[in-house]
Amino acid sequence: PPPFTGVWMGDSKLCAIGVHCGNHITSHGLALNCCTDLTWFDHIVPCGLEGKGVTSLSHELGRHITVDHVLEPFLDSFQEVFDCTLDFSEDPG
Repeated sequence: PPPFTGVWMGDSKLCAIGVHCGNHITSHGLALNCCTDLTWFDHIVPCGLEGKGVTSLSHELGRHITVDHVLEPFLDSFQEVFDCTLDFSEDPG
């Protein structure tokens, strides 16, 4: 919910979005909770947001959802939204 970033299901964050700037380098990313063990979040204040929770696709859908389940549709949607083509290489260098 505004003004918080990320993807939310009610008062629980499903996906965190972040940007980091340092040493003249900018990096960005996201963390989509697919089948995350949510009990770990009982020990911290996630994203520093008191009173807000964390959820996962598996929890919300009531079945086990892995990264492999969501990777292809996520990448397809990314290409559509950002009007781009993603190229994949086996060699990360």
